[in-house]
Amino acid sequence: QVQLVESGGGLVQAGGSLRLSCATSGSIFSFTSMGWYRQAPGKQRELVARILNGVSGGLTNYADSVKGRFTISRDNAKNTVYLQMSSLKPEDTAVYYCNALKGFVDYWGQGTQVTVSS
Repeated sequence: QVQLVESGGGLVQAGGSLRLSCATSGSIFSFTSMGWYRQAPGKQRELVARILNGVSGGLTNYADSVKGRFTISRDNAKNTVYLQMSSLKPEDTAVYYCNALKGFVDYWGQGTQVTVSS
């Protein structure tokens, strides 16, 4: 059974930084891709960043709203994916979810709250 465990959320002032971590129960290369989504109150869940495995190994894509501020990366040995968030804005406030795609099946973490104060 796939388990994704997130950590690293919290409260930060605007302009600050946070790093989220997502540890998987198995090899991250068993997944087609891994990524981070977020959901703010009253809004739909949206993709923040994703990193591909397989033949496109290492290819990343980002939401326009976070380009240049957020970076997704992975540590293969630790089976962990990170989201480094810098220059945080109040509009980045949301619950952040780790996602792993295996074939056509999505797996989700429990979510971690990120709150950015102005």
